[in-house]
Amino acid sequence: MSYETPFPPTHFMKHAGGMGTALMTDLYEVTMLDAALQSGVASRQATFEVFARRLPQGRGYGVVAGPGRLADQLALFQFAPDQINYLKSLGRFSDELLEHLETFRFEGEVWSYREGDLYVPGSPVLRVDCSFGAGLLLETLVLSVLNHDCAVASAAARMHDAANGRHLIEMGGRRTHEEAAVAAARAAWLVGFDTTSNMEAGIRFEVPTAGTSAHAFTLAHDDEESAFEAQIEAHGLETTLLVDTYEIDTGIDRALAAAKRLGGAPGAIRIDSGDLAEEALRAREKLDANGAESTRIVVSGDLDEYRIAELADHPIDGYGVGTQLVVGSGHATAGMVYKLVAVARRSGAYEPVVPVAKSSEGKATRGGVVRPYRIIDDGLAIDEVLVQHDRPGPPDARALHVPLFRASGPAYPYTLEDDRKFHLRVRNELPTTMRMLDAEPLFEARTL
Repeated sequence: MSYETPFPPTHFMKHAGGMGTALMTDLYEVTMLDAALQSGVASRQATFEVFARRLPQGRGYGVVAGPGRLADQLALFQFAPDQINYLKSLGRFSDELLEHLETFRFEGEVWSYREGDLYVPGSPVLRVDCSFGAGLLLETLVLSVLNHDCAVASAAARMHDAANGRHLIEMGGRRTHEEAAVAAARAAWLVGFDTTSNMEAGIRFEVPTAGTSAHAFTLAHDDEESAFEAQIEAHGLETTLLVDTYEIDTGIDRALAAAKRLGGAPGAIRIDSGDLAEEALRAREKLDANGAESTRIVVSGDLDEYRIAELADHPIDGYGVGTQLVVGSGHATAGMVYKLVAVARRSGAYEPVVPVAKSSEGKATRGGVVRPYRIIDDGLAIDEVLVQHDRPGPPDARALHVPLFRASGPAYPYTLEDDRKFHLRVRNELPTTMRMLDAEPLFEARTL
């Protein structure tokens, strides 16, 4: 069972077409495995790593998100009869491969950074220890999960910093693929967002949900005031009234009038258009002048971390963030790559792996199996070091890898709520200059 949801893995399988996750891959993973089975290297022990070579310009850190989701998907990584039949129909694979896939289950070990932890260039965010052939099949699934979730979480953390304690609502579900929307809501909650509009994220991951009405609700009523009255009668005075369907000043007047007739002041108003800075100031003045000092102001409309920061000195109580969140605020992928770093030279469960590495210009990799540690000095992160796997780590450093998958099942020991608290703690370990909106990493992962 998943560590963070009441649904067993079959809940995901239903959304994946009822056949698991094994064909969420690229063709060349399967063609390589076919050839590797024939050459004999498929059964050799191997280690793969996932890392980002660099961060987007202006960012001092990235946020790890998605390993918990990935663990559940690895448990479903098997080939259903219909999938085997599809592969047969292509007429390009050997009988040996097809027989191998009929009984395939991923039986390796996976280690990852904890969800909510931070990464810098070169951080081995995920390590996969398994047969070379099994590791080949996982690449696309691993990268699709981590590249999306880490991109969203990294952007969302910057937005959370910029909001400086003000309420944040994730509301980008209509701006991306339906499953990506659920994952984005989860990633935003992980790093500090308060709620999501996505109901599937609410049931699947227990993320708190929020939402009231859209412009269509107002347009469907005979007039704006009757729409507000209907909403308050249904949901109480604490509901949020959308006041910019027509003209904002008049919309606020009508919201105040509707709420007054029903016993008080609106809990909140939302402004989704116009000059948000100017409109927020005018709205606050009007609300206060009418005795609605407690009414909160929420704004939305293509917000990103830079726009949220620009609005920091204005009387705004909350932000609804949609499009820019689900596309990683201009960086829709985290740029993670999945690389072989060690492989045995002979088959056998106890054969040692030896380092292998690419040397191609601009895409060179580091070889060898390592364990990552973060060095904290006086409460601040100052370095990230990679230690050969059979050597002790630095004293007083924090080990970064935790178990994710072993013995054919998820092994991740934390809940999403645990990781949310953890993230807020480790983000506070970063030097202030790494958290600025125009920042660079002060350190990169380096091998001792």
